Amino acid sequence: METPVLTKTHISEHILWAKINRPEARNAIDFDVMHELEGLVGELEVNNEIRVFILSGEGSESFVSGGDLKKFHSIKSKEDAVAKSRRMQNLLLRIEQLPCWTAACVNGDAYGGGIELMLAFDFRLAVPSAKFGFTQGRFYLVPGWGGLTRLIEKVGRSKALEWLGKSVITDAKNVLEHGLIEQVLPGEDTEDEVLSWVEKLTKNDRTFIKTIKAGAERLSLNRKEALEAEIEPFSELWVDEQHISRVDTFMNRK
Repeated sequence: METPVLTKTHISEHILWAKINRPEARNAIDFDVMHELEGLVGELEVNNEIRVFILSGEGSESFVSGGDLKKFHSIKSKEDAVAKSRRMQNLLLRIEQLPCWTAACVNGDAYGGGIELMLAFDFRLAVPSAKFGFTQGRFYLVPGWGGLTRLIEKVGRSKALEWLGKSVITDAKNVLEHGLIEQVLPGEDTEDEVLSWVEKLTKNDRTFIKTIKAGAERLSLNRKEALEAEIEPFSELWVDEQHISRVDTFMNRK
């Protein structure tokens, strides 16, 4: 029997914790992870008991290292790149719009698409050792899952452009100072620390949670158009020779 790429634990009646279980691939997102996340989100959309959904990566090295280049490198056409980008955008938008609170437990390093994933969550809590890599540019790519829009919302236009333009890799303390995450955890018992942080979020039911999250969403009337606009440039660069060459070099490194 194959090991599931997404494990789920009901911590309590109101809290569900899921882990992306691909530590051998640094918890990179592949087609199987996408499929299982879509199924889990479908469950969360209708389970009226869950008030807090937490996502982390398996192990202590990586939260999510991004999209799995080895698996996604099979995508050769712009049309297929558009389809993958749109599929991930739809998934992250569904996570963002869940009628429960969502928290990304950044238990290890987050790179590229891993940062795009965590940005779709309401809250981000990181261990002190976590590294944050805005490294799409190293592969001649721009964010294509809504990450540019959400990053600008969190840290402002100039800092977002600096981090992405320089392909910055930085630490939890720095991203906390710029508002990318909500807290750097003590790092002694990550699960207990996260559960302590989210505990007060369980006090009100999903009607309340849905109402307040919908109210916050009204502030950005053109947001969906901004997210959608990321798909085309991402897909054009996906089939560019520079991207293909850099991925080939990365995968063939010793």
